[in-house]
Amino acid sequence: MGTRDDEYDYLFKVVLIGDSGVGKSNLLSRFTRNEFNLESKSTIGVEFATRSIQVDGKTIKAQIWDTAGQERYRAITSAYYRGAVGALLVYDIAKHLTYENVERWLKELRDHADNNIVIMQVGNKSDLRHLRAVPTDEARAFAEKNAISFIETSALDSTNVEEAFKSILTEIYRIVSQKQISDRSGNYESPGNNVVDISLPPTTDGQRGNKLPCCQSL
Repeated sequence: MGTRDDEYDYLFKVVLIGDSGVGKSNLLSRFTRNEFNLESKSTIGVEFATRSIQVDGKTIKAQIWDTAGQERYRAITSAYYRGAVGALLVYDIAKHLTYENVERWLKELRDHADNNIVIMQVGNKSDLRHLRAVPTDEARAFAEKNAISFIETSALDSTNVEEAFKSILTEIYRIVSQKQISDRSGNYESPGNNVVDISLPPTTDGQRGNKLPCCQSL
């Protein structure tokens, strides 16, 4: 836990997408600050937060972006996806419409994000068992059909939140480290190849959370 925030081996940008109200901001705050806010309002402006984890002795710094309420206007820009190597596509297990819209979000990812982006389908609010509207097996079958990973989480009671983020970051790391082995030139600066590092600073309007200390004791 002693890693300073500016010391890392890899920096991976991961985006959160999905319908408004499915709990994206609380997944972000639960993973990066171990916080949950029942009264959370829609995010305004672009928000991101960071946290570092260890994989195979390497420090992976995750920069996780939240859609910032733009999703209700279906106006998420390509800039939001630029440089992203992972995406958590979130729906609410108690609201079937948010699950139906996963297909549309998946299409948006395919249209705007990098072809090699690692996608994980996340059924959030698993604590609402008595209100469940989306059967786990159905959602898992959809994910398998689309060759993406799948997990159910609860930002409220912390179930599987760590696991979701660590799983996708580990998957990205495995792909990138394999790529390094196969690409002996080690040149990651070629156009369109932004897998390892994020060179563009995010926009500053309305952002919160980017100055948070990473690796807080949880």
